[in-house]
Amino acid sequence: MFLAVLTAGAALRVLVMLGYDTARLYWYDSFTYLDTAVNMRPQGAFHPAGYSWMLWLLRPFESMGVIAAVQHLMGLGVAVLIYLLLRRRGLPGWGATLAAAPVLFDTGFLRLEHAVLSDTQVILLVVAGLTVLMWRQEVSARAAVAAGVLLALAGLTRTAAVPLLGLAVLYLLLRRTPWRRTLALAVAGLVPLGLYAGWYAQHHGRFALSGSDGVALWARTMTFADCARIAPPPDLAPLCPNDVKLDAASEYVWDAKASLNLLGDRFAHNDRARRFAVRAILAQPLDYLGAVVKETSLAFAFTPIAHPKRVGVPDGVFHRAGGGLPEDQPLVRKVRAEYDPDIRAMRSVEPFASVLDLYRYPWLLHGGPLFAAVLLAGLGGLARGNRAALLPWAAAVFLLVAPVAALDFDHRYALPAIPVACVAAALGLHGTLPRFRKSP
Repeated sequence: MFLAVLTAGAALRVLVMLGYDTARLYWYDSFTYLDTAVNMRPQGAFHPAGYSWMLWLLRPFESMGVIAAVQHLMGLGVAVLIYLLLRRRGLPGWGATLAAAPVLFDTGFLRLEHAVLSDTQVILLVVAGLTVLMWRQEVSARAAVAAGVLLALAGLTRTAAVPLLGLAVLYLLLRRTPWRRTLALAVAGLVPLGLYAGWYAQHHGRFALSGSDGVALWARTMTFADCARIAPPPDLAPLCPNDVKLDAASEYVWDAKASLNLLGDRFAHNDRARRFAVRAILAQPLDYLGAVVKETSLAFAFTPIAHPKRVGVPDGVFHRAGGGLPEDQPLVRKVRAEYDPDIRAMRSVEPFASVLDLYRYPWLLHGGPLFAAVLLAGLGGLARGNRAALLPWAAAVFLLVAPVAALDFDHRYALPAIPVACVAAALGLHGTLPRFRKSP
C-alpha cells in the first residue's frame, strides 16, 4: 500500500518539475541563501548558513531545477521516514501510510520543495532526528549522538529548531536514559552549534547563530506594547511603538517608519531591541500570552487566514507562475553571475500546467479543524498513558507555537509541525483504538 502511495507522490513531483520551468525564487530570502552559498560566510541577520551549505554542494550544477529536484527527493524521504518509524512502532501499514500522506500530497509541502527556501531541509532533519531517537525503546549511544547532530543541523538551518535539542534531552531524562547517553546527545548537538557561533563571531563580533533574534522579538511586542506600563529606561524609550499601525507583527521589522527602523540599521540594534522586548513581555505577560494564543489559533481556522506579504495562503491548488525578478537589485545580478547564470523567474509550462490545474488538495485535510483534531489525537494518547507520542507531540506543538512567540504567525511556518503531529497522532491512537492495533 505504501509503495503505491509513494509512487503516486513521486509522480506528482515529476509533474510539478515538468509544469514549472525552474524553482521559485523569493525576494529576498532565496538570494541571500544563494549568496551565502557562494561566499560561504554567516549572514549577519536572519538566516544561519545550514541551508546554504546544501546549496554550496549543488553549486557545480548551476541549476535551480537541480535544487528543486533534490528537495522533492527530500520530501519523499520525509514520508519514508514517517512510514518506517510507525511500522517499527507496530502500526499497521494502512495507519503508517495515512500518517505519511500529507507530506506526499499536500500542495503546501510541494510548493516549498519547489522553492529555494530552507523549510524542506528543516522538516527532513527534524523528522530524521526524531526517527533516530525513537527507533528503539532504549536509546543507544550512537542513536543519541546521531540525533544530536541532526537536530543541531536543523537549528543551523533555521534557528527556531534549536530548542528541539533541549526537548530531546528532556525526553531522555524523563525516560531515565543512562546519563552518559543523554550527555552524548547534548554534546553532539552543542558542539556544532558552538562551532558555528564561533564562526559567526569571527565575522560579526558576537557569539551567536544570527543577529536578528532581538529584532524579531521586538516586532512581536509591537502589537501590544504599552510604554506607560513598561516604563523603559531612556536608552530603550526610542523603541516604543509610534503612530505606525500594521496588520502583522513581522511587518514592523521592515516598515521604514517603525520606531526601530528610524534609528538606522535595525540589526545593529539587535541587543537593544531584545532588552526592550524582554521588558515588555515581563511588564505585560498576559498581553504577550494573549497575542501568541490568538495568532496560533489561526492555524486551526476553517478558512485560511491571509497574511500580508508572505509566501501565500494554502488553498490546495497549484497556481500559474509568471512574472519577473527584481532585476534592479544588485544581489540578483550578483547571484546570477556567481551561482547560476540562467536564474530567472518561474513560469508555467504547457501542457503540464493544465494537468496541474486539475489537482486539488483540500485545505481541510492538512489544516484548520483537522489539524486541531490531529494534535488532540496525540494528546489523547498521552492522557491514556501512551508515552510513545510524547516526543513528537511536544515537538509538533513547539514547532507550531515557537515562530508565533518569536515573531509572527504564517501558514508556511506551521507546516513543519504537521509531519510530527501526524506521527504523534498515529502513536497516540495506536494501542488505544482496537482497530488501529497491528494485526497478528
